[in-house]
Amino acid sequence: MQKRLTLLGSTGSIGDSTLDVVARHPQRFSIYALTAHRNGEKLVEQCLRFAPEVAVVGDADTAAQVERKLREAGSKTVVTYGPQALVEVSKSDACDTVVAAIVGAAGLAPTLAAAKAGKQILLANKEALVMSGDIFMGTVRDSGAVLLPLDSEHNAVFQCLPNGGHEGVQHGGVTKIILTASGGPFRTREPSTLVNVTPDEACKHPNWSMGRKISVDSATMMNKGLEVIEAHYLFDLPGDRIDVLIHPQSVIHSMVSYADGSVLAQLGNPDMRTPIAHALAFPERVDSGVAQLDLAQVATLTFEKPDYARFPCLALAMKALAEGGVASAALNAANEVAVDAFLNRRIGFMAIAQTVDAVLNALQNHSASSLEVVLEADAAARRAAHTIIDSLPVPA
Repeated sequence: MQKRLTLLGSTGSIGDSTLDVVARHPQRFSIYALTAHRNGEKLVEQCLRFAPEVAVVGDADTAAQVERKLREAGSKTVVTYGPQALVEVSKSDACDTVVAAIVGAAGLAPTLAAAKAGKQILLANKEALVMSGDIFMGTVRDSGAVLLPLDSEHNAVFQCLPNGGHEGVQHGGVTKIILTASGGPFRTREPSTLVNVTPDEACKHPNWSMGRKISVDSATMMNKGLEVIEAHYLFDLPGDRIDVLIHPQSVIHSMVSYADGSVLAQLGNPDMRTPIAHALAFPERVDSGVAQLDLAQVATLTFEKPDYARFPCLALAMKALAEGGVASAALNAANEVAVDAFLNRRIGFMAIAQTVDAVLNALQNHSASSLEVVLEADAAARRAAHTIIDSLPVPA
């Protein structure tokens, strides 16, 4: 039976990789809806190739431009816009699977709508769990939704769990999970020189091709911190049973340690099409377009513990997870604002961690009792981050 997909964030790197896998298996997958924010030109190209029923963009002007170009090309795709339109395509009866690949807090509402509707969710938007993990996972359980991780690390853990991941970590003697990290572009750089890092330098990831925001998160290792929080909710493990290990080759994507001393690892070339193909076809396996791993060519695999002095954002994420409540939501919001300011050259690279730390210290933590409470904490953290950034010197 063909799967009908809503792809949230189709013009980003995850969207590109997902559509590449979909195109390889037209008998298995079809597209119901594609969504983008403002990249209308690319969305038009995707719509003309994959003929979705619906295309969603962020605002009315972009919608008008996309609709005009699609009509000129003879496309029948319906164009809508705005946050509610994202929710509608995520819960629509016309799709059974939602690929959640919108970066940041903007992806929370449509992903939660998909969970409430009982969809199969392929989750690349880690912020849905970072911001509202208990609420989101509770919704998944109550609705009977199926949640499959797309992040390469979490997908690797899922593949290494007993019985295809269905029994989680509470059965089968799992003692801990180990998330690997490349260490980003500054793994060996002298920490004192990081203050002068430019956005272009931070976005030059040594192994992965990603969007600019996620690339900066990888350079600060905030991305790995967010993944630790995501893993806590996905696999129902406390933070002290989730380790991070730097593995510069990005061949082992993560590991699961067992009570008998065994450690199972998932290996592959660093290409997001592998976890995407795994999740799309689960429990079957299909061609992803990724070359087979040649271990003789790789030759050497190395590992090291993360340096928290070099990567303070990783330590901040661990602290937020330990504190619980809305601390993770505040962490994520402050980081989004700080990274945007860095990319726009309003603050320096090291000021990202400074800003996040200051926000966490300024805001009072409390229970994440409802989605409204979480969103209020998110907004408060953003306001605080903007205030702090306005007080910092602009880089030369």
